[in-house]
Amino acid sequence: MLPAYVPNSAAAAVGGGIPIDGGHTWYDGKRILGDGKTIRGFFGGVACGCIIGILQIMAQGQPVFSMLPKLNIFSVLLLATGALVGDMVKSFFKRRAGIERGGKWPLVDQYDFVAGAFLFLFVGNPAFAFSVLTVPVIIAILIITPVLHRVVNIIGYKMGVKDVPW
Repeated sequence: MLPAYVPNSAAAAVGGGIPIDGGHTWYDGKRILGDGKTIRGFFGGVACGCIIGILQIMAQGQPVFSMLPKLNIFSVLLLATGALVGDMVKSFFKRRAGIERGGKWPLVDQYDFVAGAFLFLFVGNPAFAFSVLTVPVIIAILIITPVLHRVVNIIGYKMGVKDVPW
């Protein structure tokens, strides 16, 4: 899951610049995504997720990692891209719900990128997804994700990368 976990933090760290929605509003008069979703952040986040995935692929030959699933570059790209697309979809619905950038949306904020990564993986590489994402693995991811999400967001806040610690 590292290729899916890394992109959101990386996007916050390297982002800025032109918003993906170009500053446009939806028919409801609210921003489509908001200023927090930028072109540089998206591509930088995907690139960082791919870099961590490539490092994992390179390490697969080491005995200590022999029990882990064998990633491939396509699955890495799907996980990284899906994570950020899932986050953007969540932002779209947050804007519709009247929740501004940085506002809390419990559970959705913690699992949006996981849902996007899973969806991209199941659609783009179903054989890999069904072989790797077993029920125990999915349960472990669902338990670990909120803890990691909280810790990483607190670190990002303390580093000044995030405006809020959630």
